[in-house]
Amino acid sequence: MRGMSRRRFLRKTGRLLSVTALAGCPIGCVGPAARRGFRFAMCNESMRDLSWAEQCRIIGGAGYAGVEIAAFTLVDKGVQEITDARRTEMVRIMDHNGLVCAGLHWLLAPPPEGLHFTTPERTVRDRTVDYFKHLIDFCADLGGRAMIFGSPKQRNAMGISTGQATDYFAESLSRVADHAAQREVMILIEPLDRSQTDVVNTLSEALSLAEAVDHPAVSVMFDFHNTADETESFETLIRKYYPHIGHVHVQEMDGRHLGTGTAHRDFKKAFSTLRELGYDRWVSLEVFDFTPSGRRIAEESMAVLQEL
Repeated sequence: MRGMSRRRFLRKTGRLLSVTALAGCPIGCVGPAARRGFRFAMCNESMRDLSWAEQCRIIGGAGYAGVEIAAFTLVDKGVQEITDARRTEMVRIMDHNGLVCAGLHWLLAPPPEGLHFTTPERTVRDRTVDYFKHLIDFCADLGGRAMIFGSPKQRNAMGISTGQATDYFAESLSRVADHAAQREVMILIEPLDRSQTDVVNTLSEALSLAEAVDHPAVSVMFDFHNTADETESFETLIRKYYPHIGHVHVQEMDGRHLGTGTAHRDFKKAFSTLRELGYDRWVSLEVFDFTPSGRRIAEESMAVLQEL
């Protein structure tokens, strides 16, 4: 797979997403914004107390085409406990609600406990890499093509320099990249600001890490909320890094759901830039305030997405 460029692999997985998103989706189930090229998904953790079927019913009913999964919300110990039969049933439920799996995020949040990707402790890194491969299989089995690597507490520097932690990050990514490529999954590094982690805080740093790994299955993503350490506008960042952006997360800048703030005005130029550049992958709603009901989060945010 190293003979294939990152950009070509992004295009390949993007085409797979397009086919998957349309297959099994009844005519008319994709809203006007999705027909322009954007595919809207919603992350599931705001509804983790509901059954999988109810989560999908709410997300599909609000007009989203995909569900992005935080695997820790579905397990007691780890994704290995989700049997093949259950994975098949999860896909059936998504399909029944006009959805596909947009991918995974919060990859290393517990359970299981004790995972860390950049620790100097080799045995912990080995255990984490092994679990990451199980996550890749889970993502692929559900039809997902993107794994968003945020997980700030599982990638921060642990009594070592940020540079050394970043080196371990690259090493660990290199150990899982071939498996991701075999399962046609992209690992997308998520920049997180310094209030969350001290390792990879900007898109520039994320791309440098991806280039250090030098594997077509490893690239970056863009999250509006995580731009606190950037010095350029949303639209400038999107233009500069567009060839490498494999996924977009959106929410109000304070982490609440769309419609509770000014995103409908502040993000317009960014969405216009994405549309101008031909972005046709997922725009996924990820919120951090779960106080409103999942239904309200889904429906009010969709209204803003359609406006954007």
